[in-house]
Amino acid sequence: MKNYEFLFEGTPNRLDKFLVAQISDMTRTQIQLLIEDGNVTVNNQEKKANYQLKPNDHVVLTLKEPETTNVLHQDIPLDIYYEDSDLIVVNKPSGMVVHPAAGNKENTLVNALLYHCKDLSGINGTLRAGIVHRIDKDTSGLLVACKNDFTHKHLSKQFAEKTVKREYIAICCGVIPHNVGLVDAPIARDPEKRQQMGIVSSGKKAITHFQVIERFKHHTLVKLVLETGRTHQIRVHMKYIGYPICGDPIYGPRSEVVPEGQYLHAKSLGFYHPRLQKMLEFEAPLPAFFQKKLNELSEES
Repeated sequence: MKNYEFLFEGTPNRLDKFLVAQISDMTRTQIQLLIEDGNVTVNNQEKKANYQLKPNDHVVLTLKEPETTNVLHQDIPLDIYYEDSDLIVVNKPSGMVVHPAAGNKENTLVNALLYHCKDLSGINGTLRAGIVHRIDKDTSGLLVACKNDFTHKHLSKQFAEKTVKREYIAICCGVIPHNVGLVDAPIARDPEKRQQMGIVSSGKKAITHFQVIERFKHHTLVKLVLETGRTHQIRVHMKYIGYPICGDPIYGPRSEVVPEGQYLHAKSLGFYHPRLQKMLEFEAPLPAFFQKKLNELSEES
């Protein structure tokens, strides 16, 4: 374990910005994750990233020892859309967890990537090797992973600056009357149900845009664009406005849950390749079970 200690002097400044200036080899996103995980204290108290430091504030950042867990390299088939020496883009199936965790250390996307790529960026530790963003277990679709720290830092910055293009397709319960909409509601862990996220006034800013593609008798097919990337954002936001994602085992009606997963698919992904210095964009078709559901809904209407 390693501690960084600072005595803040000067005019008020955000906690995360101050730490980025002090620790040159860490990105702002990494700093924010450390703050969020409780690894930073100000005067022995945990604070948020936007906390305004005052003169004589005592700041301590604690870095835990690197993960010593040996993550299993597993020969799991990958649906690869693009790959070069810097990164890999895959279409993750519904039901696959992105990275290992306690009680679930096998058959994840990271297990598969480590076998296929042999080496991934180590910025977020062994258990999250190469991962710059994630998709929920029961969500399908496109995800990019980094093979080196150079690419990881550049893509992390793009996600932080909201320049990455991400479009989702979903089936919502209920018929949405308006053609377009925007949900702007802060998200944080639900204070009563700790395993869930919820709309919390003190949470992180979260914005989701949606557009109706097709209406059915009791459901709506929508396109969603993320302006921010909070945990369970689409699922929480659509439940909040009264149109939860069909098949969602946590935020949707139980009568709609199916073994294949929720009807939420990360269809499009676009980002700037830092080495090639050009934009790359990818699209993945809907999974078979998703398309089957759409066919059934069309027959009902």
